[in-house]
Amino acid sequence: MDKKKENFILKIYSLTLTSILVFLALSSFNQQSLEKKFDEITVERINIVEPNGDLKMVISNKSKQHPGMFDGKVLFGERARPAGMIFFNEEQDEVGGILYQGNKKDGASWILSVDQYKTDQVMQMRYLKNNNGNARYGIQFWDKDEDVTMPVIAKKMDSLKSNGHTMQEAIEIIKNSKKGAPITAERMFIGKTMDKDAGVFIQDKMGTDRLKIYVDDQNTPRIEILDEKGNVIKNLTAE
Repeated sequence: MDKKKENFILKIYSLTLTSILVFLALSSFNQQSLEKKFDEITVERINIVEPNGDLKMVISNKSKQHPGMFDGKVLFGERARPAGMIFFNEEQDEVGGILYQGNKKDGASWILSVDQYKTDQVMQMRYLKNNNGNARYGIQFWDKDEDVTMPVIAKKMDSLKSNGHTMQEAIEIIKNSKKGAPITAERMFIGKTMDKDAGVFIQDKMGTDRLKIYVDDQNTPRIEILDEKGNVIKNLTAE
């Protein structure tokens, strides 16, 4: 083999080897930059997103907590919310989460909430304690009118507030806007009440108490059947 041909082969070999080493080095760097391990991290908020940027979950302190959204839009302004974790679906609707707070002045709460599609919560595991020390905790269920979605409620609320109604007045008007049929109604609570009764409390589709099976704060088992107005019509008490 002549000298020129030998030198050419050596150059090709050297160039190929260098290219392979550079490729491996860059691949290793990119892999390390994408996958990092932390023993500890301190942040105020973490946003979990899909590759296209859609928000899926927010873990945040109180000051940076997400206000909630439907169809990718914030509906009720920059409302303050407790610290915790909030979930979002593919249509960028809030669909529930875990929120908690507590202090001597305002009381305490811990809530795991599950939202119905396009509306508000239909199931919660929750602990509530007021500043007097009275507590209520258990699992709460609701019915929601699927035609009255959160965007619909937000639009009605903005209209009512612009006409001079307070937030609370607007809420009450919207609640009673379907000719007596509620847009939301409590249907069942399983747990312990502020009155220290522990049991199952079932409401009708209007949200009125109709059946209570519980043990009261005097350790007495009770079964109460109520009419459509919430009056007790039959009371079975252990002798």
